[in-house]
Amino acid sequence: MPYPGNVYSEKCSARDALALIAGKWVMLILPALAEGPMRNGELLRKIEGISQKVLTQTLRQLERHGLVNRIDYGEKPACVEYSLTHVAASLVDTLVALDRWAEVNFPELDAARIKYDRQNSTADGAHKP
Repeated sequence: MPYPGNVYSEKCSARDALALIAGKWVMLILPALAEGPMRNGELLRKIEGISQKVLTQTLRQLERHGLVNRIDYGEKPACVEYSLTHVAASLVDTLVALDRWAEVNFPELDAARIKYDRQNSTADGAHKP
């Protein structure tokens, strides 16, 4: 089967896919949904720091791009559940690997940032250009 795209080409919409999945919240939402279907409130509790507004916007974006299924049970109060599509499920292992990489390597990254900031700050605390 021929390779379907070229992310280095400005005309390739694979770049749009990369931009979509590179978002901080997407990289947390999709692995969370890999645990199974979840309601909005469950996702809010699981992913600390995300606002209701951002969660809703991100879920809509993921649904629009075919990565999340939204199931509305038509109940009052509203009962909506989110789950991964087969395309998103094929991506989750990669995202989980990135999450684990970040968890393992953040101390080294933090130390490098602190060292860089010390070496590149002026007396008034501003950073050198």
